Amino acid sequence: MTLDEIIGKLPAIKIITHYKADIDNVVQIDSELIKSESILWCNDKNLHLITSLKTGNLICSEKALESDLNKNINYIIVKNPRSFFRELILNFFYKGHKHYGISKLSRIHPSAKLGKNVSVANYVTIEENCVIGDNTYIGHNTVLLENTIIGNNVIIGNNNTIGGTGFGYEKNESGAYQLMPHIGNVVIEENVEIGNNTCIDRGVLGSTLIKKNAKIDNLVHIAHGVVIGENSLIIANAMIGGSTIIGDNVWVAPSASLINKITIGDNSLVGMGAVVVKSVEDNKVVLGNPAKPKL
Repeated sequence: MTLDEIIGKLPAIKIITHYKADIDNVVQIDSELIKSESILWCNDKNLHLITSLKTGNLICSEKALESDLNKNINYIIVKNPRSFFRELILNFFYKGHKHYGISKLSRIHPSAKLGKNVSVANYVTIEENCVIGDNTYIGHNTVLLENTIIGNNVIIGNNNTIGGTGFGYEKNESGAYQLMPHIGNVVIEENVEIGNNTCIDRGVLGSTLIKKNAKIDNLVHIAHGVVIGENSLIIANAMIGGSTIIGDNVWVAPSASLINKITIGDNSLVGMGAVVVKSVEDNKVVLGNPAKPKL
């Protein structure tokens, strides 16, 4: 494709060309594989790298124009380089998930209801009374246990278990632990994305709820009765204890652990490896073990 074709679909502030190029690959700015046909992007923190480029087509902000231009490269000046780069990949390079339709290698209970254009990959299990919304993708080997409800435009990766029994036990009179029955379910709203090898447990009575546009990474554990707010990100190896409520626009960093029955307020950030044992107010950053507000 040409630069003109790209900016015809993804308008830029301006382009500055020093040579004519047909684009055929995307690379990182620090790659040794940059060719005259390569397109790459640069944030404002890495503008110092521009001077070392021998060729390429660079997406960057207007701040790049404050220094002498590198005449070995072409400039695509945009408001948000990373966002533009994302749209470029989606529109010109990314093929998306392979659409399987409903794989014959999967097992779907007759009572389950699937919407339009649902893709169910190989060896998926969907149990009784599950509801799957339109345009939802479910990856290989994922298990959706009974009564799970999934909205429209949801992406679920491989090897996930959704709707399993949580880890809740009560001692009997002799002191032996006995499992507390979990008769709730999991509800996943529209535009949620879930990675691979993640477990989301059903509620004891009500629902474990993942609200719309939340993003759940690989290897995350979400216990029974948890609520994940809209547009929140739960990142790899995080553990969310039972009945925890996470607000909207929250960032839970890798390997964080949240004790059960606390609340994380809207627009808050839980730092990497933090152990959160108390509720967190809105708009706070907490770090450490035990987690404390950042000063």
